[in-house]
Amino acid sequence: MPSQTNAALPNGLEIGGYRILKKIASGGFSIVYLARDAEGVRYAIKEYLPATLVSRAPGELVPLVSPEHQNTYRNGLKCFFEEGRALARILHPNVVRVVNFFRANETVYLVMAHEEGRTLQDLVLRRRAGEGAQVIAERHIRRVFHLVMNGLREVHANRLLHLDLKPANVYLRMDASPMLLDFGAARQTLSLDAPKLFPMYTPGFAAPELYRRGMTLGPWTDVYGLGASMYACMLGAPPQAADQRQLDDRLEDQLDRARDHYSAGLVDTVTWCMSLDPTDRPQSVFALQKALRDTVADRPDEGDARGGGLSRFLDTMAGALGRRRRDPATSSFES
Repeated sequence: MPSQTNAALPNGLEIGGYRILKKIASGGFSIVYLARDAEGVRYAIKEYLPATLVSRAPGELVPLVSPEHQNTYRNGLKCFFEEGRALARILHPNVVRVVNFFRANETVYLVMAHEEGRTLQDLVLRRRAGEGAQVIAERHIRRVFHLVMNGLREVHANRLLHLDLKPANVYLRMDASPMLLDFGAARQTLSLDAPKLFPMYTPGFAAPELYRRGMTLGPWTDVYGLGASMYACMLGAPPQAADQRQLDDRLEDQLDRARDHYSAGLVDTVTWCMSLDPTDRPQSVFALQKALRDTVADRPDEGDARGGGLSRFLDTMAGALGRRRRDPATSSFES
């Protein structure tokens, strides 16, 4: 996905009852700002701004949409707004809290609760640079993804799919509890409406049905993303992209490297989640949770043996957060 090329809103701007403090993240689909309300409470505000459809120069507020992209932009805008409306109804500790959404500057803004922490991707990158057989200890993978799946079940119960599950969209609070970020329904609408635009999926984490128009999507699509995310926590890198796997599938060979350090139950479950045929995967998040509960780690947790289990995990989180505070350009939310 290309980077955001449009100008961010200026710091200090008042919009929708919030004052923009600074940009904290950007991507090809949106820009995220740190903002505060009149009482001084801080929020993360996401602005719908697909980079391939609109342009906005410094000093401007309203994005310019070319005539040939008007319908696609409007369709995505409607879906983004409806997604905000649906997410605002979800009150779950493992799903980002959308507290408000509003229209302004001919686009839409989602106002989300802002919490200190770091993405799971940041933690994986930090841990893979260190010594040790495991990138993230198995018990922490199981704990984090059990809670992620609790949140995802609530999302699915509200007839939503995430469609962009990856470590960058799992946000870890300072107590290491996870929160799902950055839902992809509006991206999927844009992808279907204008297939010649940039891909709306993330290679390596996207199920094969996201690569082709007209394929039926469902909870099994998010199950693939869960499996790919657990793979990244085990091996420290994304798995082979699904379209490449369909030509030369190396997933099992790659996962075999993890069998020396992770239980057979975990490795086999990840393999199951990442079946290329959607009907061969767990068909619900509940089924996946049950499978993980039914498998027992058959080897010592080497990550804990190296230094203190959860305390080490939280120390890593605290170190990453400290670097973020020293580096104001580092984002706390992905977009």
